Amino acid sequence: MLTAVLIDDESAARTVIRTFLSEYRPNVKIIGEASTVLEGKEVVVALQPDIIFLDIKMPDGTGFDLLDKLGPHSCKVIFTTAFDEFALKAFEFQAIDYLLKPIDPLQLERAVDKIQDLQEQKLYQQRLTQMLEMVKEKNVDKLAISTAEGWIFLKVGEIIRLSSNGGYTTFFTEAGEKHMVAKTIKDYEALLPQKDFFRVHQSHIVNIHFVKKLLKEDGGMVQMHDHAKIPIS
Repeated sequence: MLTAVLIDDESAARTVIRTFLSEYRPNVKIIGEASTVLEGKEVVVALQPDIIFLDIKMPDGTGFDLLDKLGPHSCKVIFTTAFDEFALKAFEFQAIDYLLKPIDPLQLERAVDKIQDLQEQKLYQQRLTQMLEMVKEKNVDKLAISTAEGWIFLKVGEIIRLSSNGGYTTFFTEAGEKHMVAKTIKDYEALLPQKDFFRVHQSHIVNIHFVKKLLKEDGGMVQMHDHAKIPIS
């Protein structure tokens, strides 16, 4: 029997995991739940579960913040989130699994089975620590984005700019490609490395390495290498 805690600000998401576990992996017993980073830390410290089902974005921080606060620990982590841009962070480390909402019961089964197969705790902890460092430094060389066409993996260094329109964001690449995703530009602003990307306007983020000119027209514009002119807020 394995013990688990559910840390997610959405009660419906916790209910789904609880239901799927009881049906498909009854050997996993839920011993606690939390909806915030602060509550999550208290629950994990008090109960010391085998598994943490951990949401990435919560009202008072992220799942990464929670793991940072916990420090070295013996729990295995299965990330659960609706934000696919974090996928590569988890997938790069094969011992750390990732479930994209809405959660598929078969993926949940595989994630639990992988946790059960893990033997080397020290190696797992090293991988988890490396991932947290990568998140802190925003040291990401690729983004996984979900478009109408399917999953697309973009090299961060080849992204010229991002432009938003309502709840949609369009990526413009060095190769002349355009990819639209159903997420806000704010989500990507938090993810992209600040040393390379700058939000010049409410609706635009630019890769400073592709800035060609700063223009005085219309109150200030940035001209990019793809000839686009971006207003400066």
